[in-house]
Amino acid sequence: MVNAFFTTLARGLDELSGGGAGLSSLPALLRAAALLRGLHSQLTLLVGQLHLPPGGRWLDEYMDETARLWDACLAVKLGLAAVERYCAAASCAVAALDDWLQDPSPLSTRQVMRAISASRREAMAAEEENRALSESRIAPLSLQLDERRAADARLSGFNGFRGLLYALHNASSLLLLILAGRACAAGSPRSSADGAGGGFMASIAKLQKRMAEEACDGAAAGTIRMDEFRSARAAAEAAREEVERAAAAAAAGGSKLIDGDGGVKDKAEELKAWVEVLRAGTDGLVCQLDDFLDDIVEGRKELSDLCSH
Repeated sequence: MVNAFFTTLARGLDELSGGGAGLSSLPALLRAAALLRGLHSQLTLLVGQLHLPPGGRWLDEYMDETARLWDACLAVKLGLAAVERYCAAASCAVAALDDWLQDPSPLSTRQVMRAISASRREAMAAEEENRALSESRIAPLSLQLDERRAADARLSGFNGFRGLLYALHNASSLLLLILAGRACAAGSPRSSADGAGGGFMASIAKLQKRMAEEACDGAAAGTIRMDEFRSARAAAEAAREEVERAAAAAAAGGSKLIDGDGGVKDKAEELKAWVEVLRAGTDGLVCQLDDFLDDIVEGRKELSDLCSH
C-alpha cells in the first residue's frame, strides 16, 4: 500500500506535466486539485495500516501539514472568488451585446461600451486583489520543496509515515503553486528538485521544469495566468472593437447602424463561449477545494480518534 501511494503520486504528477494542455488551462487545474485531494485521502487510509503509536509526534506533523493545506486552499478560493466576480461582469457585457444585436442603436452602443468597460475594471480589480492576496496569504505559507533527500534516515520514522508526509508536502506544494499561480499570481518555488534517485522526486523535477518553461513563455508576472480568463478578456476587447467599427462605419456613411459583416455577432458568441467555460471551470475548482477541505476536517478527526483509542 505504501508503494501504491508513491506510484499514484508519481503517475499523477507525470500526467499533469505531460498533458497536452498547458498548466494554466482549467482542465489542468482541475486535475491538479483532484490529485491533491486524492493523495491526502490515500495517506489517511494508509495510517491505519502503519501501526503508529497513539499520541505520537506523527499526529502533530500531520496536523501541521494539513493546517498548511487548509490555509492555502482558503487563499486559492479567495482568488477564485475574484474570477467569479469577473464572470458576472463579463456576463453583463454578453447581455448588452445581445441587446445591441437585437436593436443596434447609439443607445445600445453606449450600453455595450459601459458594460465592457465595467468588465475590464473588474478584471483589473481581480488581478490587483489577487496580487495582494498572494503577498499577504500565500507567500507566508512557504509553499516550497523540502530539500531533504528522500533517502534521509529521518524520513523512515514512524514506520514510514514521515516519508509519506514528506512526499505529500512536496507534491502538494507544487500543486498548490500551480493553482495559486493561475488564480492568485503567486510565484514559483524558490527551491528545486534535481530528480536524483528517481521515483516521485523525478516526477516533481519534471513538473517543476514544465512550470518554469510556462513561466518564461506565459503572461506577465503579477497577473492572473488562467488561460480561459485571459481569453475571455481578449474576446471582450475584440467585441468592443467590432461595435466601435460598426458605429464608425454608420457615422461615416450616414447610414443605419447594422452588423454588416456579422463581426459583432461572431465576437459576441466568442465572448459568451469563453465566459461560460470560465464560469463552469471556476465553479468546478471551487467545488473540488470545498470537498478537499471537508476531507481535511474528516481526516483530522479520524486520526485524532485513532490516537485516542
